[in-house]
Amino acid sequence: MSDMSGIAMNNLRRLDINLLLTLDVLLAEHNVTRAAERLNLSQPSVSVHLAKLREIFGDPLLLPGPRGMRPTARADELREPLREALQALERAVAPASAFDPAQARHIWKVAATDYGESTVVLPALSGLRLQAPGTRLAVLDLVPAQLVKQAEQGTFDLALHITEDAPLDLHQRVLFTEHYVLVGRVGHPGLKRKPTREQFCALEHVMVSREGGGFFGVTDKALAEVGLARKVVLSVPHFLMVMSVLVSTDLVAMLPSRLVRGNPALQVVDAPLQVPGYEMAMFWGERAHRDPAHKWLREHLAASV
Repeated sequence: MSDMSGIAMNNLRRLDINLLLTLDVLLAEHNVTRAAERLNLSQPSVSVHLAKLREIFGDPLLLPGPRGMRPTARADELREPLREALQALERAVAPASAFDPAQARHIWKVAATDYGESTVVLPALSGLRLQAPGTRLAVLDLVPAQLVKQAEQGTFDLALHITEDAPLDLHQRVLFTEHYVLVGRVGHPGLKRKPTREQFCALEHVMVSREGGGFFGVTDKALAEVGLARKVVLSVPHFLMVMSVLVSTDLVAMLPSRLVRGNPALQVVDAPLQVPGYEMAMFWGERAHRDPAHKWLREHLAASV
C-alpha cells in the first residue's frame, strides 16, 4: 500500500457519519449557526465537529469571510464527492420502496419442469403480461440437486418443484395438492368406463421417468403393494411426448390431473386403485425472501393456480 493510500485509509477510520454530515451542511451553508439549525445540533457541537474535520483533513476547510465563512480549495474539492457519497449511502440504507409492477423492468427467472411450466407458469402468464408489461420471463431447467446452490447464487428467482424432494434450506410455499388420473384418447375402447384392476394392468401404458429410462413409478409401487403389475411399454422424460402419444395411439397413462384438465382430445377416468399424489410448491432462497419485487412475483403465481 502506498503512503498516500495509507493516509487516506487512516483518515477514513477516524471519520464517522456525523462528521461527514456536518461537513456536507457546512459546505452548503458557509455558516456554523445555520448549519447547527439544519443539523438540530448546538453551535458548540458543530464547532467541535469542524475542529475534528480540520485535524483529519489537515486543512482549515472554512475560513472567516466578510459574509460568513468561505471554503478553502480543499473544501471545494471535497464538496461534490462528499455529496455523491452521502446520497449513495442514503439510497443504500433507505427502506425498500414499494414494488410497482406497471413500471418494473425485471427479468424473472423461474426453474421448472414441463409440468411446472404447464400448471403454474402458463396460468400466470397472461396476468404477468397485463400487470407487469415491462418485465420478461425466463424459464430454466429444474435441477433438483442444485436448488440450494442455485438459489444462493441467484440463478433463479423461484423454483417449482414437489415438496417430497424439497431441500430444507429453502423457503417454500405449497401451491396445490395434485392427484393422478387414468388418461387415454377420446374413444379409447378400454376407457368407456372405469376399468377393473385386471383390465387396468392389461392396458399398455406410457410413463414419465424424471431420471430417464425408468419403467417403475408411484403407480407401479401401489400395484406391487397389492400383488399386481401393469404393462409399461414406453418411458419418456417429458410430459409433452406423453400427450402426443396418448392422442395418436391406444396407450394410456397415469397423469397428474391438472395436466389434462379441459383437454378435449383426452378421455379421463378414475384409476381402479389409489395412487399417492403430491404437493406442488415454489421454492426460493433467503437472499430474495424480503425483496418487494420477489414477494409480488410469489403472490402473483400463487393467485394464478
